[in-house]
Amino acid sequence: MRRALVTGGGSPIGAAIARALAADGAHVLVHGHANPARAEAVAAEIRAGGHGSAEAVTFDLTDAAATAAAVERLLEDGPIQILVHNAGTHDDAPMAGMSQAQWHGVIGVSLDGFFHVARPLLLPMIGTRWGRIVAMSSLSAIMGNRGQVNYAAAKAGLIGAVRALSLECAPRGVTVNAVAPGIIESPAVEAAGLTRERIAKMVPARRAGRPEEVADLVAFLCSDRAGYITGQCISINGGLA
Repeated sequence: MRRALVTGGGSPIGAAIARALAADGAHVLVHGHANPARAEAVAAEIRAGGHGSAEAVTFDLTDAAATAAAVERLLEDGPIQILVHNAGTHDDAPMAGMSQAQWHGVIGVSLDGFFHVARPLLLPMIGTRWGRIVAMSSLSAIMGNRGQVNYAAAKAGLIGAVRALSLECAPRGVTVNAVAPGIIESPAVEAAGLTRERIAKMVPARRAGRPEEVADLVAFLCSDRAGYITGQCISINGGLA
């Protein structure tokens, strides 16, 4: 059984990805940090529903030493062949008023976190001659968004990292891709005041996407069927960009 690690697995998109990978037969490690109870609930739901195998793991992606120690423990049970780096955070402000803490906090989770978790997984993954890495980017990385210079920079950085890493991994059977969701149903979207009517005016598809639709795309990229797709950033946004 292949093992998959989903960072930020307690979020709506992360949970949907964890469920999709478990349904495809992977043993899913559902990562959480700020709210580990949500990650545990997702893992418990997968197990209880008979939809696959899962467990929750907790560590701080922004802490290099803590992440290295956690990953080392996880690798004691064998290589992790699927990594979905979904963890991310918002701390929005116009750049003129953005603090260093706001900048580094967002970069730390999305971009530093990717390096901290992916680097120690690479050699064991490469050793199996099969692997899938997917980094969750964002429409903000492609179009930009007011008040999200930090977030857009972090998510755009992931696209660059994916394209470079894919060249290093392609000869070894490991694919590396990014997925850039647009407006997806979530409490954060509701909190931002994006009503159905407003979304219908913004998005050509006239609706928000569903976490399960993003998860289906990610699960495909993590499957055997996607072995010739690497170094790509695939948008899923209802035609918004």
